[in-house]
Amino acid sequence: MTRYIFITGGVVSSLGKGLTSAALGALLQARGYGVRLRKLDPYLNVDPGTLSPFEHGEVFVTDDGAETDLDIGHYERFTGVAASALDSTSSGRIYQSVLEKERQGEYLGDTIQVIPHVTDEIKRFISQEFENTDFMLCELGGTVGDIEGLPFFEAIRQFAQDKGTNNCVFIHVTLIPYLDVCNEIKTKPTQHSVKELRSIGISPDILVCRSNLPIPDKERNKIALFCNVKQNAVISSPDLKSIYEAPTLYHEQGLDLAVLNAFGLENVPEANLKKWYEVKNRIANPEGKVRVAIVGKYTGLDDAYKSISEALTHGGIANHVEVETKWIQAEVFEEEDPAPYLTGCHAILIPGGFGKRGSEGKIKAAGFARRNRIPYFGICLGMQMAVIELVRDVLGIDSAGSEEFSLEGIENSVEELTPVIFYLKKWIQNGEKVTRTSNDEMGATMRLGAYPAMLTEGSLVAEIYGSNEISERHRHRYEVDIKYKDRLEKEGVVFSGLSPDGNLPEIMEIKNHPWFVGVQFHPELKSQPFSPHPLFAGFIEAAIKRSRLV
Repeated sequence: MTRYIFITGGVVSSLGKGLTSAALGALLQARGYGVRLRKLDPYLNVDPGTLSPFEHGEVFVTDDGAETDLDIGHYERFTGVAASALDSTSSGRIYQSVLEKERQGEYLGDTIQVIPHVTDEIKRFISQEFENTDFMLCELGGTVGDIEGLPFFEAIRQFAQDKGTNNCVFIHVTLIPYLDVCNEIKTKPTQHSVKELRSIGISPDILVCRSNLPIPDKERNKIALFCNVKQNAVISSPDLKSIYEAPTLYHEQGLDLAVLNAFGLENVPEANLKKWYEVKNRIANPEGKVRVAIVGKYTGLDDAYKSISEALTHGGIANHVEVETKWIQAEVFEEEDPAPYLTGCHAILIPGGFGKRGSEGKIKAAGFARRNRIPYFGICLGMQMAVIELVRDVLGIDSAGSEEFSLEGIENSVEELTPVIFYLKKWIQNGEKVTRTSNDEMGATMRLGAYPAMLTEGSLVAEIYGSNEISERHRHRYEVDIKYKDRLEKEGVVFSGLSPDGNLPEIMEIKNHPWFVGVQFHPELKSQPFSPHPLFAGFIEAAIKRSRLV
């Protein structure tokens, strides 16, 4: 039987509900339970796929091609449970489903209302079960009191009532601010947040209190008294140096035991957190440091490249080193020489992205890494920019560019674009041909999800993966033109990974270079702290070797 845990937030957003959910999932796993995590987002977008990274951070893609919130990435990294399209929804998707049913006559002429039709659709989504799931953790985006979130709060209230006693637990994540001016921790924001939650019919069983500092027992007891929860159910959650300290911290605070007690469970299995203490120790006690430059378009917001940042950390864990990241706006290189910014870095990474802005700067960064023999990792657009740089500089085609970009901005004021990167109009998915046109809607029309690739035997990437066949997640509309393969390979480039039909380049590398790899997919999406992605582990290993030379 599946039990349900609902994680809500109050006072302000960005308190770490996603991290709390992920860490709790890891703790329950450590006790031998099967878990699954879901995200309920109140915004009206159907999914995050068309949202700007500046608005909502990165888009996390699942194996089955769902474009989801970045918190799904936390869930996967902490639990190792692969998410699916059934693990993320939004108000937009819920309303879309209700309206489609109304158009098809499924409501038999009823007047469509938030209650019961919208709330029933939310409950239907929550109740979709998987095998071997002892606990389903559902995180609600936003904060209590948000008008767009009210149908979700009402739905989980009804859901808990439907399920009966000891089948649902509510965790509320709140802020406990510290005021320097009076040297006090203030509990009133949490009290008011709980009051707001209770006013809509939900009484939290557990409070996770976020703060700059650990919360003293006196304040914890006060919170328990005024918020009507048990004292051992007030969990102090101070700021951490690394998010991977969260499982051990929450365990030491008693979060997992408080949850199990709230369900009325007794004689529960002991927790085995050996791997989490090992991860924590490796992060806290590195044997060295490497510096990686990340040249991108959205470097002003950490969450825009969240999975990249975490995968680099995982690569550092695998190699017992700290990875220091240097974030650089790609546009800077369109006006300035990259050398002062990149000299001294032990590796260069160009992540995925969309649009022309900053593209010429990324091309210059790729060229700098190639000519100066600095380890280079190009992901999605980062691979495409590396190929354009090679075609321009090595093959001498100055007009080389991407169909994604206009002529404006191409060096040397060329009159005509030579497309090296083309709009992907057809490909094979699950044995069937998929077709797209440039007039399609923006949402969910890319090549999305997991696709296989065949690796060249004896190549660097085949050695790194330890296999000649892989499966990785994609999210792109444009692809490297296969017609340049032979000419580039004569110049030392190896297209070491191809789609099974041989038509789509998936990986390129340069032979006589310490480590120069471009991939069309997103390996960062499958990396975990206790199972670092092999490409990131190899990239950081190459950075360590570079650090010994400079």
